[in-house]
Amino acid sequence: MTAREILATLRASYCGAISVALDARGRIKIDALYATNIAGPMLAHKAEDEGVALAELLAGQARHLNYAVSPNVVYTGPEVASIGQTEEELQEAAIPYNISKFPFTAVGRARAMGEMEGVVKILADKTTDRILSAHIIGPDAGALIAELATAMEFGFSPEDVARICHADPRLSEAAKEAALAAANRVLHI
Repeated sequence: MTAREILATLRASYCGAISVALDARGRIKIDALYATNIAGPMLAHKAEDEGVALAELLAGQARHLNYAVSPNVVYTGPEVASIGQTEEELQEAAIPYNISKFPFTAVGRARAMGEMEGVVKILADKTTDRILSAHIIGPDAGALIAELATAMEFGFSPEDVARICHADPRLSEAAKEAALAAANRVLHI
């Protein structure tokens, strides 16, 4: 297959699948500021996953890319991380949900670090109990969101997260405790 044929296949398969606008010659359209119509946040980890999906496609493999579990992280003090829909988006979509939260003030490791500001919040479907989203404000939120991203990718409920043994003392206990809060079973408050 020639390079031109590979590009044509790529454009037809990958660009069409994610609705990238193409011009009459099959090139990706850009505006005066070189922006495309590709939606979503411009995050390095999202771009990396898109690159892997492209490589999978070019190799003839099934590609996997789930934008619903691509975390957003703001590296401030404290850090802010989220994954999935906001409460407002769930309300607009008329999706009933439950909220469970746990504050970092009750996490031993956060206390020892002197970084107790923040909370872990989990939103789960009221009917299926599947985790729909998670929001973290607090120390190392960017790393902590990965556990909840994994949980969402595999359809976990808060109880599934709560049943995982978490090392003590670690900040990840805040995620476990927020999951336990869904069943009113928190341990450290």
